[in-house]
Amino acid sequence: MQNIIDIYLEGTLTGHQNPIFAVSQTSNSNLLFTAGNDKGVVIWDLEKMAFQKLLCKVGSSVYVLKALPNSDLLAVGMRSGQLLIVDTINQTLVANLKTEQGAIFAIDFIEGKQEMIAIGEEGFAYVWDLNSFELLYRFKIADTTVRTIAISKDQQTLVFGDKKGRIQLFDASDYQKRLEKQIHSMPITSLLFINNHLISGGRDAQLYKLKANDLEIIQQVTPHMFTVYGIDQGSGEESFATVSRDKTLKIWNEEDFSLIKNVSRDRGYDSHHLSINGMLWNQDRIFTVSDDKTVKVWKLNSLEPQG
Repeated sequence: MQNIIDIYLEGTLTGHQNPIFAVSQTSNSNLLFTAGNDKGVVIWDLEKMAFQKLLCKVGSSVYVLKALPNSDLLAVGMRSGQLLIVDTINQTLVANLKTEQGAIFAIDFIEGKQEMIAIGEEGFAYVWDLNSFELLYRFKIADTTVRTIAISKDQQTLVFGDKKGRIQLFDASDYQKRLEKQIHSMPITSLLFINNHLISGGRDAQLYKLKANDLEIIQQVTPHMFTVYGIDQGSGEESFATVSRDKTLKIWNEEDFSLIKNVSRDRGYDSHHLSINGMLWNQDRIFTVSDDKTVKVWKLNSLEPQG
């Protein structure tokens, strides 16, 4: 039997002047990094639940923030196609990378190979060495925009979600495409590997559970009224969370897709009043960022089931 999850609002972080798209944490769990249309990356102090300082100014909107594994370095992906690697301790620029054209929508890492992958508007993936930041490969994923990426827990498989609703499955060892499958009727906006399954969310407001090896559909639900902008999990494999343009954060049972929690203003929570554009689930906290220019910090307690 699954434990009952209790969730409450620990804090609301205000200070952004424009919609927020990206949220991340490095190895320091007392700090939170956010960015969006403000053309700057903000550092928040989670002990004080307050603005700490501006990490750096940037030249265009930020669509993705991703902390490098086991480090204090932060990757910043922008609308301009720039990818900055920033030292969050010293506030110094470590590397200034660039795609050939179009925005960067997603960044991820293959730790075993010490490689960083960025994808974006043009449908190509770029692979950099995580130590030297030298560009190693550039390969085509699809003939259209690619907005999201996920890497399997064993780091053997890469999946990409494209604008036409197709999932592109690649071998992580040689970056060769193994499979392409139409799943959604509209663009895919979020992907997550969990329990040897792949969870896929899209602009069609659908959520699919797929077999990780052949993308066979196991289950489908309509989790939200509008686009599913984020999927993430905590430390366990039993549950995951989604956020959407419909202003809600929802927590789901992975096994049967049953709804555990609906965090929204309609349910009495002091939640967002505009689209939730991104999320991060780190241990007992979920962070959500929104068009309403706020960051919400949610605290989770897992309660033993009764009876």
